[in-house]
Amino acid sequence: MKSVSHKPRNEFLLSRVIAELSAGVHLITTNIFLVQVIDIGEDSQVPEDFTQQELLTGVWWRHLVAGGVAGAMSRTCTAPLDRIKVYLQVNATRQNRLNLYKAVGLLFEEGGLKSFWRGNGINVAKIAPESAIKFMAYEQVKRLMQRFKDNQDLCVYERFAAGSSAGVISQTLIYPMEVLKTRLALRRTGQLDKGLLHFANKMYRKEGLLCFYKGYVPNMLGIIPYAGIDLAIYETLKSLYVKYQHDATEPGVLALLACGTCSSTCGQLASYPLALIRTRLQARMISENPNQPDTMRGQLRYILKNEGFFGLYRGLAPNFMKVIPAVGISYVVYENMRKQLGASMT
Repeated sequence: MKSVSHKPRNEFLLSRVIAELSAGVHLITTNIFLVQVIDIGEDSQVPEDFTQQELLTGVWWRHLVAGGVAGAMSRTCTAPLDRIKVYLQVNATRQNRLNLYKAVGLLFEEGGLKSFWRGNGINVAKIAPESAIKFMAYEQVKRLMQRFKDNQDLCVYERFAAGSSAGVISQTLIYPMEVLKTRLALRRTGQLDKGLLHFANKMYRKEGLLCFYKGYVPNMLGIIPYAGIDLAIYETLKSLYVKYQHDATEPGVLALLACGTCSSTCGQLASYPLALIRTRLQARMISENPNQPDTMRGQLRYILKNEGFFGLYRGLAPNFMKVIPAVGISYVVYENMRKQLGASMT
């Protein structure tokens, strides 16, 4: 019987799921989208792992293109919820009692319906460079690690380390686009009349080059707890299932889906405060309270003192609302694009 190895999951958390064939008592694998209950950003997700055959035949680029198109469609369709989330993360406090309903009204009043898509253009544009850099870095790190193992296959945790390293490299290079996305999502009507480059140049003249790396440290730190907790809990739950289900050598489809959902939720809940602090640091100079601390530790103390523990989870409601449609759209578009490009799931 063919065993199923854990496959690192990308923006859509693609993973191998088992379907038992009643006639042959053997297993086949296929990619599906595990439900990501809380969205904390693509940077916290490890890249997709391709087989040697997929790399040699060129199937990998078809999967990347399909994933890129799916990501663009998903982000565009859920952009209003993403902007509301960012607005709440930056501006909601215990004093102003800003909630989801009030945020929708304020944003609509300020810029109309189309304002809910502010920042989506650059959010979509960064898919291609981020995916390409992460993929190339992941493959290079894996090859480097295999040299020290005499070209033996890497285990799950070694692939996790390679994926985390690739995430750090890609995020370091494209992070300025992430800062621009946050600033654009929070801009007011008329602040981009002269274009994106003028907007970025204005930031540079006013705040210096380092403004494009505000929140970089909590962003990087967020990769480790999310991916580490997610992977550890996922593997633990799989092992426990097999241990107590004596008649099963591998979890079934529903069991794997439950394991993935639970592990992903735990990892993302642990990382969400870092994502919130990252966003606040990115937007501090244009927020309603620009006198907030400009360090990660300072922001943590400031939030706990003025807003309490639950202040670290501002914007969680639109996050919950965003994920289910995002995953559904991603899955449908990815599957259709994959078939159009002739990329098999073998």
